[in-house]
Amino acid sequence: MFLNNSFGKTVDVLHRTMDAATLRQQVLANNISNADTPNFKRSSLNFEAELKRALDSEDVRKPQAALTHEKHISFDRVQDYSDVRPSRFLDYLTQTDNNGNNVDAEQESMLLLQNQLRYDLLTRSISNQFTQLNIVLR
Repeated sequence: MFLNNSFGKTVDVLHRTMDAATLRQQVLANNISNADTPNFKRSSLNFEAELKRALDSEDVRKPQAALTHEKHISFDRVQDYSDVRPSRFLDYLTQTDNNGNNVDAEQESMLLLQNQLRYDLLTRSISNQFTQLNIVLR
């Protein structure tokens, strides 16, 4: 119902970002709990960069390239932001311990704190959106 206006889109983006922050909290907690497990590889979550790419693709006003065949890939394809999902990936590039484990507990704790602050900011932002709506409705 509200997704066709800026309020609905803003609330939807904030909601999706909060869901990603919750999932990131679980991933970081899993990394910290396995900090001493041999050969454990830390996981990361990618969401905000993909969401930004999708939102930026909506603003593209470039001329469309002519496609000569239906199986050709469009250059300026608009990606719907609602199709973006958080993707979890393993970090194989770093190694901090001799046992093959690449989890740095201090770094993960710092990322956990940053994620918690991000989540708090998102909850305040969504609360502010509804406060503004309430002011308009009065």
